Amino acid sequence: MNRAFVLLLAILLPTPALAQDLIFVPSGTEQCLIHSSDRGNKTDCIGISAGKCMQQRGGDSTYGMGFCLDSELQYWDSMLNEAYRQLRAVRQASDADLPDNLAVQADTLRNMQRAWITYRDTRCGHEASLWQGGTGAGPASISCMMQLTAEQALYLLALYSGEG
Repeated sequence: MNRAFVLLLAILLPTPALAQDLIFVPSGTEQCLIHSSDRGNKTDCIGISAGKCMQQRGGDSTYGMGFCLDSELQYWDSMLNEAYRQLRAVRQASDADLPDNLAVQADTLRNMQRAWITYRDTRCGHEASLWQGGTGAGPASISCMMQLTAEQALYLLALYSGEG
């Protein structure tokens, strides 16, 4: 093939957008969270921004889905880490006023979180295995991680705010 023909094909044929062309904006999720009254309703907010991201050109490719899902996963992971940090500080302060045999809230919170991480990773590894090495394994695993991380973030936030 000559170079002019290849160049013409490159211009005329639609090409998928690259992940760097995709833009993740968490505002859909944030607005949903603001307007949700309880933790149960807030779980409906999980995946909204990733879904909007995947509606962009190229967002429906395996690579695009991975980018969009991972971007929302990072959003929830940041929220989870901040909620855990704040809740742990509250539990440590509460434990400080108790006798040693009753001062267990901070430690049990830490142990629960460590066990949850193991559960999340194992469950999402299994989710990926259902694709038997296919290209959907990556997005399936990331989607699972996003869902479980968001649910845990909402749980910790509810505990911190006294709603849990």
